[in-house]
Amino acid sequence: MSIFGPKGINPLVRGVEGKKSQDVGQIRHLVKFARPYGWQIFGALVALMISAAAVLALGVGLRMLVDTGISGENMDLFHKSLIYLIGMVVLLAASTFGRFYLVSWLGEKVVADIRRELFKKLISLGSSFFETNKAGDLLSRITNDTTLIQTMIAVQSSAALRNFLLFIGGSAMLAITSPKLTGIVIVLVPVIIAPIIILGRSVRRRSRVSQDHVANVAAHAEEVIGAIETVQSFGNQEIQEKAFKEKINLAFFAAIKRTKVRALLTAIVIVLVFSGIGLVLWMGGRDVLAGDMSGGELTAFLFYAVVVAGSVGSLSEVYGDLQHAAGSAERLADLLRQKPEITDPDNPVNLPDPVEGSIEMKDITFHYPSRPEIPALSNFSMSVAVGETVAIVGASGAGKSTIFNLLLRFFDTQSGKVHLDGVDIRDVRLSDLRERFGLVPQDPVIFASSVYDNIILGEPNATAKDVYKAAEIAGATSFIDQLPDGFNTFLGERGVRLSGGQKQRLAIARVVLKNPSIILLDEATSALDSESEKAVQEAMQRIMENCTTLVIAHSLTTVINADRIIVMQEGRIVASGTHNELILERGGLYERLAELQFRPASRDKKTN
Repeated sequence: MSIFGPKGINPLVRGVEGKKSQDVGQIRHLVKFARPYGWQIFGALVALMISAAAVLALGVGLRMLVDTGISGENMDLFHKSLIYLIGMVVLLAASTFGRFYLVSWLGEKVVADIRRELFKKLISLGSSFFETNKAGDLLSRITNDTTLIQTMIAVQSSAALRNFLLFIGGSAMLAITSPKLTGIVIVLVPVIIAPIIILGRSVRRRSRVSQDHVANVAAHAEEVIGAIETVQSFGNQEIQEKAFKEKINLAFFAAIKRTKVRALLTAIVIVLVFSGIGLVLWMGGRDVLAGDMSGGELTAFLFYAVVVAGSVGSLSEVYGDLQHAAGSAERLADLLRQKPEITDPDNPVNLPDPVEGSIEMKDITFHYPSRPEIPALSNFSMSVAVGETVAIVGASGAGKSTIFNLLLRFFDTQSGKVHLDGVDIRDVRLSDLRERFGLVPQDPVIFASSVYDNIILGEPNATAKDVYKAAEIAGATSFIDQLPDGFNTFLGERGVRLSGGQKQRLAIARVVLKNPSIILLDEATSALDSESEKAVQEAMQRIMENCTTLVIAHSLTTVINADRIIVMQEGRIVASGTHNELILERGGLYERLAELQFRPASRDKKTN
C-alpha cells in the first residue's frame, strides 16, 4: 500500500497467493543451498543415528535393571545395568552435542547463502520489478522468511529425522518385546496420524496467509519511516498509526488462526497418544499379573511406547512447523525464480575503445510497466554528437528522465533503438554500457557510511589522492573539512548529517572520480545555493570539455551554455536549437518555460 494509497497486497505476493504450497515439498527448492555441505550433513546424520540408537538402548538397560538387577537381587548385575545405562546416557549426550552443533552450523551457513543469493537476485532485477513490489515485503523475505528456514534446518529437520528414527526403532523394539501389545499400538497409529494430515493442510494455508500479512506490516513500516518528514509535516502520524494498527491486527488474527489450528492439532494428538498408552498399560499389567510377561518387559515396552508416542507427537508439531516453513520456502523460491527483464546479450558486442560518446535514439516509443496506457516517449528521435552538451527542458512528465533511464538500460524500449557510437546498446554488456556513463541524479543517494566511502563508489580502485581531488573539483572539500572527522565522518542513514547541496556535491564528486565518456546531469545543481552553484558549474565545465553531456535543466546558466537545447512535451521533441534561437520563437513552449522557470531564477540570484 502506498502511504496515502489504497489498501492492497503487493503484486508479487498476490501472484503467488494464487498457487499456495501443496505440501512441505516446497522446501525442495532450497535443497541446492545445502548440497555444498555434504560432509557436515553426513556428520549430523551419523550423530543423529547414534543418539537415536542410544535412546533405544536405554530401554534394554531398563529391562536389565528391573529383571536382573532389582527383581533378581543380584548386585553385580545391578551395577552392570547401572554402568550400561550411564554409558548410554553419556553416548546420547555426546551424539546430541555433535548433532546440535552440526545442524546449527548448517542452518546458519545455508541461510547466509540464501540471503546472499536473494540480495544478489534483488540487485540484478530491473526497475520495472521495483515499480510493482514493496521494499518492505522484499526485506521481510530476506529476514523473516529466511529466519524460519534457519529454524527449519537447525531444529525441525533434525527433530523430524530423529523422531522418525525413534518411531521406526521404537516400533521394532515394541514388536520384539510384546507382539500382542504391539498389535494394539499398530491399530492406534492411524487414529493418531489422521488428524495430523487433515489439520496440517489447514496449518499450511494459514501459515502462508500469516506470512503475507507480516510482510505487509514490514512494508508499511518501511515506507512510512522512509518518508517520516513528509508524514510529520502533514500531521499524518495518527492516520499512519491507525493504518499500521489495522495491518498489525490483520497479521495478529491470521497468526492466531494458524496457532489455534496448530494447538488443536497438538491437543488431539496428546489425547489420542496418552489414551493409547493408558490402554496398553492396562493390558500389559494384566499380562504381568497373569505371568505372561515380566516386569522388566512391561517396563521396556512402556518405555518404547512412550518413545514411539513422543516421536509421533513431536512429528505432528514438526510437521506443523514444516508447513509454516513451506510457505516461507515458497516465497523465497518465488523471488529466486524472478528473471531480470534487462539482461546481457548472449553474444555481446564490444563498444569502441575508447568510447567517443555519440548517441542516437531513433523512433523510440516507451511505456513504463506501471503505466502501460500512457506513453512516456512517443516516436522520439534524438542525436547527440561527440563532445556536445545538450540541455533537455520541459514540464514535469514530459519524458526527460525517461531518456536517461533508457540510455542506462534501466528499461528497454517497446519499439525503436538506442545506439552508442553506432552500437545498439542491447547488444552490449550492461556493465560495459554503464561504465561509460556518469549519472548525477536530482535526488542523490548517500549511503550510511563515511564521506570517503560514498565518493569512492564512483571508482572503487581509485587512490585516496584521486578521491580528495574529485571532492575538490566538485567543490565539496569546503564542507568536508569542517566535518568532525573530515573524509572519515559517518554521514548517517541517507546522509542525514548533510544538507541537500552537500549531498549533491558528493554525487558530483563520484562522477568526477569515475571520469566517464558521457555525463548525465539530472538537475545536478538544483539544490545548491548561488555561490556553490557557480563553483560547481565551473568545475563541471572543466570535466565536461572532453565529454558528451546531457543535462536535464531548470537552470538558466546551464541552458545558455548548452550547445543545443531540446524542448520536450508529452514524450516528443517540440523544439530544438540554442537559447537565442529558441527565445526568438514567440509564443513557443520554450519562451513560456523561460518566463516561468529561468528568468525568475535569474532575477532571484541577482537579488540574493
